[in-house]
Amino acid sequence: MCGGFTCSKNALIALNVLYVVVASILISVAVYGQASSLVTNLPIVGGILACGVFLILISLLGLAGAVKHHQVMLFFYMVILFLLFLVQFSVACACLAVNSDQQEMLAQQGWNKVNMDVKEQVQERFQCCGFQDRLIPANGTADYPSCDIVDRICCKNMVISPHCQCEPCMETLKERIDYAFKLCGGIGLFFSFTELFAVWLARRYRNQPDPSYKEPHAIFPRKNYLY
Repeated sequence: MCGGFTCSKNALIALNVLYVVVASILISVAVYGQASSLVTNLPIVGGILACGVFLILISLLGLAGAVKHHQVMLFFYMVILFLLFLVQFSVACACLAVNSDQQEMLAQQGWNKVNMDVKEQVQERFQCCGFQDRLIPANGTADYPSCDIVDRICCKNMVISPHCQCEPCMETLKERIDYAFKLCGGIGLFFSFTELFAVWLARRYRNQPDPSYKEPHAIFPRKNYLY
């Protein structure tokens, strides 16, 4: 019967198997990105890998607790998953609430932190130059690599004005950044509610008696209580 002990057990197992699959995908993406040099920013790779490992550990804890109907495992699973729900829900709401000015500020901070190699890859990949403009600071050192190569590409493709200069990267990436924030916020919000559902399901399953469990009975010799 749906809602009974067996149904709750199977639903909790299936949900944690889904989390294991998602965690495996995260780990695979991080390893592939590092091996193929698609992502050279190590903190990004490390963050994705850490999220995958953490999620798979929680999923294994939930699987073990669901299979064994272990009260302690299920309790810690509920607590950790609820804390994860609070964090992920807050981050997802923050991503959805970020406006264009805040997105530009965060993008500027990220641009300032990465090295010239990463900036050069961004310029070549998206055919842009600099972050907002090409003004040279007073110290005479620009905060972006040379744009000669990307300018020639832009001029050849005629995607820019007759001056054959690429647009600043912020103008080129503005829509992509907004889409990324909205996508991350939506996915994070969806998975946060699945985690809340898993907490409710684990609590329900934890409080349900196991129908196959037989209470122990003391057995005494017949001669001890019959006269």
